[in-house]
Amino acid sequence: MAAVVLLAACAKPESGLPPSTAYSSQTSTPETYNYQIGPGDQLQIFVWRNPEVSQTVTVRPDGKITTPLVEDLQASGKTPNQLARDLEKALETYIRQPIVTVIVAGGIGPYSEQIRVIGQVNSQQSTSTDTGRSAGPRAQAIAYRQKMTLLDVMVAVGGLSEFADGNRTKVVRIVEGKQQEYQVRLNDLLNGDITANVDMLPGDILIVPESWF
Repeated sequence: MAAVVLLAACAKPESGLPPSTAYSSQTSTPETYNYQIGPGDQLQIFVWRNPEVSQTVTVRPDGKITTPLVEDLQASGKTPNQLARDLEKALETYIRQPIVTVIVAGGIGPYSEQIRVIGQVNSQQSTSTDTGRSAGPRAQAIAYRQKMTLLDVMVAVGGLSEFADGNRTKVVRIVEGKQQEYQVRLNDLLNGDITANVDMLPGDILIVPESWF
């Protein structure tokens, strides 16, 4: 009876919620990558010979932008060139043959195009307990760059924490709508084994577990 109670206490509680939706990236290989705009991105919009409607805007949480002459235009998920063409069409009502350029001044793209890192990595936002032990796993999102590798991700997050079990790290990737897991050897990579380096893709999740020892 006591054993049954103990097992029940150790079991993970069920949330009752359905699992998260697996959103696939539109990038299948590093060579085909094009940056896509996401919520929170800062966009510089230039309309040639019309400085009064040229401005810097922030993409709203719902993925849309508002400009002086165009309201609620979808921006998230589009490339800067695609958004520029859409703005030109919307501005044709007010401006003769508008020419628009969109520049991304800052941002990390939509969630499906980010690389997210979870677990035992270094981070400026990390905290420690009084014993010096890690206060818990860390999580952060990184903007994907074309031809980004696992080593590039490690440089971006500052490497592994001293408690990481790098060779048990997993990359979670959505392939044809299904979640796939791949084990990678981060300890070997950071110790100079370049054969352990792999290409990363937008939407990848890197999970770095804690060492048992």
